[in-house]
Amino acid sequence: MCVASRVPRLGRMDASPRPTWRSRTWIAAGGMIALLVALLSFLGLDGPQSVAVVVTAAGLLVVGVLVWATVRSQRQRREYERSLTEWAADRAAQQERLRIARELHDLASHGLGLITMRAAAVAPLEGTAGDAERRSALVDIEQAGRSAMSELRRMLTVLREPGDEVPLHPPARLSDVPGIVTAAEAFGVRASLRMEDLGEVPLAVQAAACATIREALANVGRHAGPVPASVAVERDGSAIRVVVADDGPARGWQSQPGAGHGLRGMRERVGALGGTLLAEPVGAGFRVEARLSFEAGA
Repeated sequence: MCVASRVPRLGRMDASPRPTWRSRTWIAAGGMIALLVALLSFLGLDGPQSVAVVVTAAGLLVVGVLVWATVRSQRQRREYERSLTEWAADRAAQQERLRIARELHDLASHGLGLITMRAAAVAPLEGTAGDAERRSALVDIEQAGRSAMSELRRMLTVLREPGDEVPLHPPARLSDVPGIVTAAEAFGVRASLRMEDLGEVPLAVQAAACATIREALANVGRHAGPVPASVAVERDGSAIRVVVADDGPARGWQSQPGAGHGLRGMRERVGALGGTLLAEPVGAGFRVEARLSFEAGA
């Protein structure tokens, strides 16, 4: 049963306006006592003897109802706790699947995407004039392939570990941003970097900022080809602002279609921390801007 189908049911468990089983039980018990009194009156039994019979019967009935109610309450509590545990486990599994999907997307997008784009960039080159560029592209393709295989082996090794606390990838920090920008040159994206000293920033915010920059630069290479780009990481009041922009595709560049998960993944990462992400064309180019509060993830 999916997680979404369980949440409403659990939410309605205590919100129903209908009488609960407890109220119905006591109504039934009261009805039985009234029936007993009516029966004794019909048989002509009155006085102390009938009172004693009614009190004794009522006492036994109350004890029986209390025992039954206690057992039923404990059983319902166990069922509720079991349902809640299953719901929590389903949600945790869903979050883990999403995390693995993001890691796999990054691996395919940044590794295999690099191979495709480097090959596409040198394909039009003809004659001996392009020999040096072709050799450079082959070196980049080999390195990207080896790196992708290494990352895939590491990921599979982690997934085989019995513990759940081992991260698939160490969280990136803002100190990794220059390396991310430099790595984009392998895509042919020559990005300039303007980065302020932001002081203490929560690790979750740093990781989201790095993921946004990495994915945005990969999108530049995929859709615009070997072009200049700009990356800015700066303070915006009580938030960090990340901007990645380009001026448009290279002449004759054919955009490489993606699966559409890149921007969605960026929005999910930023949105999970209460931030905002704007991705829109600007002139002939494209601009991605993420804003993350310093208080997010603290």
